[in-house]
Amino acid sequence: MAHEKRQIPLQRDAILAGIPALAAAVADNAAQREAQRSLPHEAFRLVRQSGLGALRIGQADGGPDGSLEDLIGALATLAAADSSVAHALRIHFNATEALRLAPPSPYRQRQVRYALEGALFGGAYTERGTERAGLTHTALRREGAHFRLDGRKFYATGTAFSDYANVSVLDEEGLMVAVNLPVDREGIEILDDWDGFGQRLTASGSIVFTNVLVHADEVQSRDTTTLVGRHTSALRQLHLVTTAAGAVRNVLSDATGFVQHHGRPALHSPAATAREDHFNQLVVGELAAASHAIDVLVRDNARQLDLSATAIAHSAPEADALVLQGALATAKTQTVVARLALQAAERMFEAGGASATSSRHNFDRHWRNLRTLFNHNPLLHKTRVLGDYHLNGVTTHLGEGRVF
Repeated sequence: MAHEKRQIPLQRDAILAGIPALAAAVADNAAQREAQRSLPHEAFRLVRQSGLGALRIGQADGGPDGSLEDLIGALATLAAADSSVAHALRIHFNATEALRLAPPSPYRQRQVRYALEGALFGGAYTERGTERAGLTHTALRREGAHFRLDGRKFYATGTAFSDYANVSVLDEEGLMVAVNLPVDREGIEILDDWDGFGQRLTASGSIVFTNVLVHADEVQSRDTTTLVGRHTSALRQLHLVTTAAGAVRNVLSDATGFVQHHGRPALHSPAATAREDHFNQLVVGELAAASHAIDVLVRDNARQLDLSATAIAHSAPEADALVLQGALATAKTQTVVARLALQAAERMFEAGGASATSSRHNFDRHWRNLRTLFNHNPLLHKTRVLGDYHLNGVTTHLGEGRVF
């Protein structure tokens, strides 16, 4: 057993009630951590204790049975404290969503038990150096009744803070499968070699596998085109947008705090204080409006995905249509939020003057983090696909279960 079993709250209301305190603890020195590039291991100890990781495990499995609206709300609050911490849970909640909707199996039962005991899932699906993004070459090789794995995966977001790694590889027949391995297994090395200028504390670097033992019962088929695969793909995208929503709340908070506690009226301002300056009021008002709009979009998107999750769970005849609507809603939300969020991260400096650019405030982290979040998938392609759907009814890319 790779993870330490913990006594964690498994009641939905208790978990949600604890989120503000969790966020406050995570927020402590967050800007300094980012500036110093100090990975937030303590934050994930607190996340485990909070029970948040088990929130989507259903009631039938002994879980809290929280909704996606609950989860997205909690993640936005956490992201407002530290966007890297919220982002680093992306693979975990992809895993628990798939577990919630998967049919019964020994594999599923074991993973659900891990989640209920407080374990966190990381992993990676992407490889560097392939002909194009999204392709996989790393493959299992048979060794008697089990397998061995050699290779290297990248964008292993959150795995340095996790207990298990979900990794997509090829089986002996060249088909995509997922393996779930304890991160402390011999031959697994997790590298903090993520060098992006934003989201620097997500541990989004490499996992290296050197002759790693993989048991047959740790291998599961992976098909992104199923309803569950398409639904969880949309959730992964909404997770990114939710992280951005929290970052914009932080933009608003930092801009407001700067004006109130550090700002001075401009030379030609008739105001006696920075907070009475009409231009500062204008900028902060714009930021507040943008943050509100983003939060409303994200919450509405979560409700849409709740509908598709419920339909899948009950094998409802409208499940396919609802999953499609979830993909469309998520693409639209991401397209609009990207514009609002990036503008907010730049606009906040209009309320501060030159002193707002001081490195001791580290306000530039917001733009860097948001730009990195919205570079995960090509928004130009996403928006074009939306147009093709509304003009021509084309759903080709919407059904792939990848970036929608």
